[in-house]
Amino acid sequence: MAPADKKMAVIFDLDGVLVDTGWAHKQAWFAFAEKQGMPISDDFFLNTFGMTNDRVIPMLLGRALSPQQINLLSDWKEKFFRRIIADKLAPDSSVETLLADLKKKGFLLAIGSSTPKANLDLIRERMNFDRYFDAYVTCEDVTEGKPSPQTFLKAAAKLSTPPRRCVVVEDAVAGVEAGKAAHMLVLAVATTRKRADLAKADLIFDTLAETKADDFIKLLAAQTP
Repeated sequence: MAPADKKMAVIFDLDGVLVDTGWAHKQAWFAFAEKQGMPISDDFFLNTFGMTNDRVIPMLLGRALSPQQINLLSDWKEKFFRRIIADKLAPDSSVETLLADLKKKGFLLAIGSSTPKANLDLIRERMNFDRYFDAYVTCEDVTEGKPSPQTFLKAAAKLSTPPRRCVVVEDAVAGVEAGKAAHMLVLAVATTRKRADLAKADLIFDTLAETKADDFIKLLAAQTP
């Protein structure tokens, strides 16, 4: 096993990065808002995408709720999401190419997501992610969602890799901020945001298909020791 200071790790966000699920989350949130009799806009969805439900739901409803109330409402939204996404999940060859390349070059891989474990479990099974990933962190594993660094720090700990040897891959503003707060390098993909919104990232690509393991190696090599 490589010494901690020689390890290299990549921590991926899930939705909008490894899987194209933004459309399904949007559909689920709009259905949720309609059920609650509350207005919702595209801007609200974009600005909150990547945040945990315990932050989004009170913002959408405009009032404080108990943890029990939030859990019930969140459960409805996520069950709706899984119902509409289940039959539309299939492995992405460009994602698999990158993951295989990273593993070949010696990277440890983790998923650090704000999604509930049930969502991740469904996607893990359909996408066969366990071939590549060494650790997983979901919203149930942390007490603070993004932009708190907790998700990524937890993932780094599971990989036994120092934050400075980790690269976060994100598509959301809150995720980029979380990666930087964790003192990790951040590679952003502009799949759900404009490049200008992701300007705090160390490197920006339009899609994950444009990246390769060498991009991550160069990013880690270029940082100040």
